[in-house]
Amino acid sequence: MNDLGDLIAIGRKAKGLTQAELGEIVGVTQVAINRYESGDREPDDHMVRSLAEALGLTERLLRHGDRFRGALGVEAHMRRQKSTKASLWRRIEADLNLLRAHSSLLFEEVSLHADRRIPTFDPEYTSPAEAAGLVRAQWQLPIGPVANLVRWMEAAGCLIFEKDFGTHRIDGMSQWIGDHPVVLLNSTATPDRRRLTLAHELGHLALHSNEVTEDAETQANEFAAEFLMPEAAIRSELKRRDLGTLLELKREWGVSMQAVFERAHHFGMVTPSERMAFYKALNARGWKIKEPMADVVPFERPRLPASIGENLRMKGFTDDEIDDLAGYTRGAANPFRPAGRRLQAIQDV
Repeated sequence: MNDLGDLIAIGRKAKGLTQAELGEIVGVTQVAINRYESGDREPDDHMVRSLAEALGLTERLLRHGDRFRGALGVEAHMRRQKSTKASLWRRIEADLNLLRAHSSLLFEEVSLHADRRIPTFDPEYTSPAEAAGLVRAQWQLPIGPVANLVRWMEAAGCLIFEKDFGTHRIDGMSQWIGDHPVVLLNSTATPDRRRLTLAHELGHLALHSNEVTEDAETQANEFAAEFLMPEAAIRSELKRRDLGTLLELKREWGVSMQAVFERAHHFGMVTPSERMAFYKALNARGWKIKEPMADVVPFERPRLPASIGENLRMKGFTDDEIDDLAGYTRGAANPFRPAGRRLQAIQDV
């Protein structure tokens, strides 16, 4: 598959189209679309325009594949339930890769300078807990809870986007684009779950930038737990584990009651019978699926993409020119547009 073919395939999957359906729209056979995507056949200029229009992309974005740094059609690190249908998570994965392409195109004209960076480690030599501690140390995080994880990750050059996935079975996913990582979050998740997902994806970015290990999900979970709830800071607070105390710890640490309790279990402070009793108590109250006090954890919204657009506008770029730079068609929901105008664009669609 060539780079143009990658972008055609990614755009098609993000639209939820089969090769045959895309072929029907642009007037060619499924075989022709397959050859375009595999790189066996190069579409002419007219066909590139037709494909771009059918996929809701710009020609400039489609042709950007020839200059994209790194692989486009890559598998994303993903926090999802094992029972999630492949067709669903593959479509969301295509959304992430499409965002990587838009971001890469924008970075041809815009430089992103971050105060920090996300360091990477080899999990064969650095445990997830050690990696979490090292990231906290390099970022100079204060001891204790992480206030506004989104801001810390954005300060490290991480582009965070939101989308309603249409399912609760997928929480988020991530992948690198050049020197900057991209994270796509399920916008419908609760604040505490979003924070754990962000920390989980941060673990993937730090530990699995080069190779995904068999136990990558377990490693990302261990990283997230130590990053958000360092043992040295939280262990002494877990001596009491009644529901009232767990609610207070949820407020303090910005994670779910279950995440706090599982931290105590990880430290060997909970017996199997106590763990069973805890989850029975949650189920009896209906808290296993929906915990109380959802509003005690602040809702952290990403700001970096819109901030890039605001800086471009201050430099004299119009909103249409910002769309062109990022490869978005007129009227499309461009996350790099300044916030107010982006909302208007979404309302106009």
